[in-house]
Amino acid sequence: MRRKRRPERRIPARRYHSDQRVVRRAASVFLAVLAFSAVVWMFLPAWSRTASGFQSEESVRELRVEVHRRFPHDTTAYTQGLILFQGKLLESTGRYGQSDLRRLDPATGTVEQRVGISPAFFGEGIARVDDRLIMLTYKAQRAFALGIEQFDQLETFRYRGEGWGLCNDGRRLIMSNGSSRLTFRDLQSFEEIGGVDVTLRGVPQMQLNELECVGDTVYANVYQRDIILRIDLASGYVTEYIDASGLLTPEESRGVDVLNGIAYDPDRDRFYITGKLWPTMFEVTFEE
Repeated sequence: MRRKRRPERRIPARRYHSDQRVVRRAASVFLAVLAFSAVVWMFLPAWSRTASGFQSEESVRELRVEVHRRFPHDTTAYTQGLILFQGKLLESTGRYGQSDLRRLDPATGTVEQRVGISPAFFGEGIARVDDRLIMLTYKAQRAFALGIEQFDQLETFRYRGEGWGLCNDGRRLIMSNGSSRLTFRDLQSFEEIGGVDVTLRGVPQMQLNELECVGDTVYANVYQRDIILRIDLASGYVTEYIDASGLLTPEESRGVDVLNGIAYDPDRDRFYITGKLWPTMFEVTFEE
């Protein structure tokens, strides 16, 4: 007995085309989500791609200053730059007609050597490159190379814009100009070779001032703020926010200007910090 073949089921044309539209819509939504994710990955400032995966810029450590020692600081010093070299502090000062370079004894704060620069220039930050000091000027768009022993002028470099802070990370000079941008410069020619924009929790951090390079990071004073920021040079993200308020007593605070000046001692893992016209310099660490 022959079995009857079942009739072949046919999908109505209307349903077929409807199903195709659903598939196309789903594919479009998927591609849109994929494209949006790519844009977020590329431009969202709150995240960075690191070797260990995602790192949120929201994770900024908040630290305080732990004072280990206080010692006198010359109240005529309008401090612009500060570094430690061979056990001595080298300090640059500003203001027209008053700018100079100094060598200080960190044990007592005594000024052991002082050499003025031309009254036409307002001195700014300094950095050491081998046996020379590079000193910025505020608005003259010039940097001076000076001998580290006698502070004698050896060479002059030109640059565009203002000069504020300067430090040497061992590969290049890092320079600030009061904006949120740090400029990288060649150690020998002083030519611009790159830079990074600095952000704090996704917001551009303006008024970056005196700088101190420590490894792959830079510590920066923020002009007119009693804070110090630790900045990752690869991403420009602020990784530590250091509250440096309340260092001076009410009596010491009379007639002074802003916090400025950071020098790092790698042998003891400590910092020296002070301010413009401050009567005191501090030997500190940054603690939670």
